Parts: sequence; structure tokens; C-alpha cells
Amino acid sequence: MAITQLSAFLENVPGTLCKAVAAITDAGVNIRALSVADTKDFGILRVIVSDTEKTKAALDDKTIVRETPVIAVKMNDKAGALNNILNTLTAAGINIEYVYAFTGAVAGNAYVVLRVDEVEQAEQILARNGIQTLSDSDITDYLK
Repeated sequence: MAITQLSAFLENVPGTLCKAVAAITDAGVNIRALSVADTKDFGILRVIVSDTEKTKAALDDKTIVRETPVIAVKMNDKAGALNNILNTLTAAGINIEYVYAFTGAVAGNAYVVLRVDEVEQAEQILARNGIQTLSDSDITDYLK
């Protein structure tokens, strides 16, 4: 049930992020989650979108775009929810490479994206511990 994250490598100059987001918007694609990591010369735009193929087509043909399987976890919007997820994965020896969060329209819910070294194993461990993960098709349903 991993979801697809797109990572676009963007030059770190004024207007580049704006141009990329405008291209996605103009393609009629909804950005569900977004994260930007930067260095001096470039940035990595990580997005979860409503349509990965349209997004890839919309970005400049000079932009390198990669698909990465990540885990999206639904959790209660309360103190300790993220800690429980991280402890569960850490106890199982799963390496967490990075994390970012996003919101949906349902009050009381929060969502977190996790890039881990063992996606399938992590999903199984989370499921055994009653922690719900989302699929690409769930993204649209849960976040309306």
C-alpha cells in the first residue's frame, strides 16, 4: 500500500519553485503534500499529488523527476501519535530516512509521510500494531 512520491530536482534560484508549482497547478493536479529540502545549488521538491503522470508531464523536460515509494500513515491528531509510529518502526529495526506531515479535511486526523529503507516490512509492522497506512487511491478519498 505504499504511495507514490515524486521528487523533482530544482535549481536553487529565485522563481524555480514557483514555476514548478505553477506547472503542476496548470495541469489541474492537486498537491496533497509537499516538502522542499535545499542545498546551496539545488533543491529537492517532494510531492504527493492527485495525478503522478500529469505532474511528470507538466514539469519542465529539463527537470529530473523520480518516483519513490513512501508510506503515508493516518494518525490521531494528538500528542504522542507520531512518537508511537516512530517507536514501532525503530523497535523493528526499520531505518527512517525522512519524514514530513500533511493535513486533510477530517478534524482529529493527521497524516505523516515516511521514507523508510524497508517499505513492505514497515507496512506489515504498522498494520500488526493497528496503525493505518494509505494507498495512492486512498489519498484522494481521505483528503477530501
